[in-house]
Amino acid sequence: MNRIVSIALGLVVALMVASSTLFVVDQRQFAVIYSLGEIKEVVTEPGLKFKLPPPLQNVVFLDRRVQTLDSPESRPIFTAEKKSLVIDWLVKWRVTDARQFIRNSGADMRNLESRLSPIVQAALNEEVTRRTVRAVLATEREKVMQDVRRRLQEEAKQFGIEVLDVRVRRVDFASNITEAVYNRMKSERTRVANELRSTGSAEGEKIRADADRQREVIIAEAYKDAQKIMGEGDAKASAIFAEAFGRDPAFAQFYRSLDAYRSTWKSKSDVMVVDPSATDFFKSFRGTNAPAAAPRK
Repeated sequence: MNRIVSIALGLVVALMVASSTLFVVDQRQFAVIYSLGEIKEVVTEPGLKFKLPPPLQNVVFLDRRVQTLDSPESRPIFTAEKKSLVIDWLVKWRVTDARQFIRNSGADMRNLESRLSPIVQAALNEEVTRRTVRAVLATEREKVMQDVRRRLQEEAKQFGIEVLDVRVRRVDFASNITEAVYNRMKSERTRVANELRSTGSAEGEKIRADADRQREVIIAEAYKDAQKIMGEGDAKASAIFAEAFGRDPAFAQFYRSLDAYRSTWKSKSDVMVVDPSATDFFKSFRGTNAPAAAPRK
């Protein structure tokens, strides 16, 4: 019985030792084998690998995929015009020399990011301070990123990494500069708006004055034409009236008397207190040959 237990324990120990000597390398990783605290070998090919059991040898894995380093904080950078800009950036990098990487930064990639960020910021500062705001924002933005990348590629060799790309994600003015720019833009827009309103008001007054002038001219021309037509009508009426008088003066006199009566008594309530015998107004009622009576003394 004791022999069986001993054999079982021996098998378990043997399996544990055997399992500690085997490890799998993924295609996305580097495997670094340590031997008594020193780097013994860097395995780059994927597959099942062997090593000595601990503590003789240990293995550490490093990610060989492309990593992204974002700007940890936004610090103002002064341009050649002494304008303060806040720039957000990112860096794409990957491990190329696992041995050199571990010697400088250890197996934790966060150590490298904390050391690489100041280098990126310093390189960006040096490139931005030599350019104007317009160059950083538009005309030389791509060149700024290329120059920073070229500087980082030299620095990256000591860390055992390769810098693949540098990108400027956002460029903005500092908060105090942004407020000043906004106020200046607002003042400029207000000035332009006031100028447009003044110009529009002047044009409106000019159009209204021209319309009023045309209105007066049209009214005057219409009044002149109306007076001319009325004069021509009165002249024709007078000519017709004179011709009618010439043909039969007695009938014309009688017709005019009837018009006078019609105008005087337009309604049944109209009353005229006169002496019919003392005025020629009622001559048509008396007859054409009836003389008017002598006025009373």
